[in-house]
Amino acid sequence: MTSATRGLRSTTDTASEGRQAGGLTTHGTPTEPPTAPPGDEHLGQTLKVASDHRRSLRIGRLRKFGLSLGVLVVFLAVWWLVTALEWVRPLYLPSPGSVWTAFVEANGCTEVSPTRTVCGEQNYYMWEHLIASLQRIGVGVGVAVVLGPVVGFLMASIGWVNTAFEPYLNFLRSLPPLGYIGLLIVWFGIGDLSKYWLLFLAAFPPIVIATINGVRGVRQDSIHAAQSMGASRWQVGTSVVLPSTLPEVIGGVRIAVGFAWTTVVAAELNAGIPGIGGLAYVSGQQLQTALTIACIIVIGLAAVALDALIKYLGSLAVPWYGKA
Repeated sequence: MTSATRGLRSTTDTASEGRQAGGLTTHGTPTEPPTAPPGDEHLGQTLKVASDHRRSLRIGRLRKFGLSLGVLVVFLAVWWLVTALEWVRPLYLPSPGSVWTAFVEANGCTEVSPTRTVCGEQNYYMWEHLIASLQRIGVGVGVAVVLGPVVGFLMASIGWVNTAFEPYLNFLRSLPPLGYIGLLIVWFGIGDLSKYWLLFLAAFPPIVIATINGVRGVRQDSIHAAQSMGASRWQVGTSVVLPSTLPEVIGGVRIAVGFAWTTVVAAELNAGIPGIGGLAYVSGQQLQTALTIACIIVIGLAAVALDALIKYLGSLAVPWYGKA
């Protein structure tokens, strides 16, 4: 082979390598571009789906908040219009501004004369009334939260205990708090002790019933699996039954706290000062309608805050619930 032929072949090979590096075959047709590994492509799709899901959740929350805010604005506008046009007498329906003024005055001091200044309502600020009611709720419902699950576990686990006490539990659950508040005052006096008992009796049945339903709802195959692995009765109860029952117990506590909070007004009808329910009752008797509505709004907001707090604590206690 001559030197000229070897030089021509070398030049041809170099050009071919250049075309292949540039994406062309030796015949001038384009080659397939390099593709990403399948794992990277799947990861990218997963991240995109997760991002779209988070974005849709944010949009959904914003829409719900906007709808709630819009309803509130419309309600306040209609309320203000009705009072501004005096379609209803201020004694029966004060304006939103009057309610706000009553709320501010109940949490501050007002100078009624150059030598006298009145602070709060009934010698207490409104926030002090609210704290007093929360303390009563804490004592009454707190005892129910401690004793309710214990009684519920016993009634769900022991047949004769359930047979003996279930009728009385249903009887207590069906009684309205106002039906026995007078008897509690006779037994325990007009002070806070009768109010503690009233709130305890209001919160106790829902917690017991929720615990019973939770224990009876535990899957038997989970219990049998634990027993087959050598778990004792105590280990089955603490490691299988209790975690499975805890969501129902927390739900019962939420219902009990809500029911007991609505009973605050009944518990504070007699000697309920300080207390937000007692303040609402006394202001209504004195025809201070604006202050009564302010107390009602505070009671409602406190109830929503309590429920949100219990729901948050429940999500911490049972983070797995609802995620199966």
